[in-house]
Order: sequence, then structure tokens, then C-alpha cells
Amino acid sequence: MRLIQFEDSTGQRRVGVVEGDSIQQVNGISSTRALALAAIANGRSLLQEVKAMGTALGPEGYTGLLESGRVLAPLDHEDPAHCLISGTGLTHLGSASTRDKMHQKNVDDQATLTDTARMFQWGIDGGRPAAGKVGAQPEWFYKGDGSIVVRPNQAFQSPDFAEDAGEEPELTGLYVIGEDGKPYRVGFALGNEFSDHVMERRNYLYLAHSKLRNCSYGPELRVGVLPRHLAGTSRIWRDGQVLWEKEFLSGEDNMCHSLENLEYHHFKYTQFLRPGDVHVHFFGTATLSVADNIKTQPGDRFEVSMSEFGAPLCNTIEVAAAAFSIGEIKSL
Repeated sequence: MRLIQFEDSTGQRRVGVVEGDSIQQVNGISSTRALALAAIANGRSLLQEVKAMGTALGPEGYTGLLESGRVLAPLDHEDPAHCLISGTGLTHLGSASTRDKMHQKNVDDQATLTDTARMFQWGIDGGRPAAGKVGAQPEWFYKGDGSIVVRPNQAFQSPDFAEDAGEEPELTGLYVIGEDGKPYRVGFALGNEFSDHVMERRNYLYLAHSKLRNCSYGPELRVGVLPRHLAGTSRIWRDGQVLWEKEFLSGEDNMCHSLENLEYHHFKYTQFLRPGDVHVHFFGTATLSVADNIKTQPGDRFEVSMSEFGAPLCNTIEVAAAAFSIGEIKSL
């Protein structure tokens, strides 16, 4: 089952099940979060909850909703402050070589490459522990709250101070914290973890800065078990032509950490277990256009696709006006 959140012709939020180009609207529910909390309260799976609520054929087709920009991120929170966006790096086979390649120009900083290789090796050696055991910690970063999320087919706002506006094609895990204070995985979605790789290239300690950008995920939420091997395509379009294209791999067969281990090392922190909160966690990638010396520009269009997740995730780039200038802080 694949779910979307969308706005109907009156601007009301709806949840729908994707069936080809048709959308089956879920009765009596206006958000995936509310649907998930109802499933938790009723002791049912998400699929069982949808069946219990019932569906009705929506009056509009899926293609029209996408083209009109009315498809939302597939899971969010009405208060953006209660949606945490985070991620892990160096989790996929090949991701260390991609990171090192991105830092090649900084050849004098051998510590950067050594730390990358060392953390990646920790994942290789201990990222897949036996059942019930805790494995090696992955790299972890904070990206922002729900206010940074850009809906599918809308533009990333690249800050005027940004040195790069680069894509990161990834899978995301989408979670809701139940009233019992436990995390529940709602499903998975395609993601584009938009970042500033030129800033990060200067020094790996700038990674925290480089991640404070928009992101997008969806348009569809895949419910159920994630296939162990997944192959998708990441493309950049410019002036109606493909500027760059490459396959990206995901799923546990292509990762040095198990999903269970990544999830544990996020949710082991009690501040991430606040009932009702939403968590969106990017699982990482080994495929970046910047590693092939691609420089994006305003107007470029990213496309992240994988057949198991339905429609592709597409976003363009715009430069955002400066929201703050040095010296603007006023003393009270």
C-alpha cells in the first residue's frame, strides 16, 4: 500500500491510497499522522486501519494533483516544531569513497579522509549486529524541523550565502511517537536531502552547517517491509535536457548498517520520544552529482525515482532572499 497526503479542490487536506492514477480517499481522516495514531490506539496495522475506515474514489486523478502542486509530504505535523528531520551518513556501501572523492581537493587534510574511512569501517565491522544486540553508532546529523520541508514538485530555497545546492537521493524512514512514548514506523519514502557540499568540502566539521537546508520526501509513503535490494535513478534536468544521471542503490543489501541499528541509535535518546511527534530520518546515500564535479544552478530540476515507490520525487532550485543580516540583533 502506498499513501499520499494532498489538498482537494477546496483546499482541505486528505489522505489517499494510490491505485494507478486513481486516488482512494480514506474516509474521515485528514492526515497520515492522525491515521497512524488511530492505528496505534486501535492496535491495528496501518493497512488494517485504512480498511476499517473505508475509502471512496476521489474526484481527481493523481497526475493532476501532482501537476497542480497539491500533493504534500506524505507525513508531517500541523505544528512544524514537532516534526524532527535528521539523518545518518556513511551508511551505504560506497559512501566512504564518495565522501573521500568529494574531499579530494582538500588533499592536505588527511584527518578528514582518515576519519571518514574509520567511521565507515566501524559500520562495516559492527553495523549489522546479531538480533537483540546493539551495533556501531553511525554518523548522525540534525537537519531541521518541519518548516524546512518542501512539498513534491516545489522549489528548494537555496540561501543567498550557500556555496552549493546539491541533491542527495535517499530513502527516508517516517515515524510517529505513540502515546506510550514508543516510536512506530509508519513507512518509507523517497527523499532528497538537499545539502551544501562545497561548504562541507572545506572541512568535514562544517557538515552540521551544510545540512541546514530544505529537504523533500515523497510523494508516496510505502507501507510495509522494505525490499533488501533497491535500485533507483537520480537525475538533474537543465533547460529540458538531462544534465546528469546515475543509478543509486539502497536497501539493507547495499548498506553497512541494518535499519534496526540505525533506528536504535536515533530513538535511544529520550528527547526523541515525545508522544505525538513526527520523525523523518534520512538513511544516507553513496551517489552525489558533486562527486562528478556537477555544479547546479537556479532553475535546475532534481528527479529521484525508484519503481517500488511510485511517482518520482521532483524539485527545482530557487535562491532565497536574505532573511537576516549581520548586526541585526538588538539588545533588550
